[in-house]
Amino acid sequence: MRRRRGFTFVELMVVMAIVVILITMAIPMYVQNLTRSREAVLKSNLFAIRIAINRYMFEQGKAPKTLDDLQTGGYLKGIPIDPITGDRNSWRTSPEESNAILDQDAPGIGNVHSGSPKTALDGTHYADW
Repeated sequence: MRRRRGFTFVELMVVMAIVVILITMAIPMYVQNLTRSREAVLKSNLFAIRIAINRYMFEQGKAPKTLDDLQTGGYLKGIPIDPITGDRNSWRTSPEESNAILDQDAPGIGNVHSGSPKTALDGTHYADW
């Protein structure tokens, strides 16, 4: 009796079931790592924008009126993209504090936050970062 080479249908089905189980276990970890990396980019972008705002205020003696002022002044190469919303125009700006206003006639930007209403992995809102 000659034996055929290859796999039986049952063996293939068992292997496919194992592969599907492994994939369903890996997808949530992949999504969580993707979210963590976006959060890290968001923190980095917020830090860079806030440093640029502080440099602008120190050198110009007033706060920038818009984020575009930071770009045109050479403090940023470009407005970074908010990695959570995927848009460079979704940044929420807040005015400078009333006791720290350098130009009393026209207060400018004092801080910047993400425009996303979503919640981070640590339970805080991205808009509060």
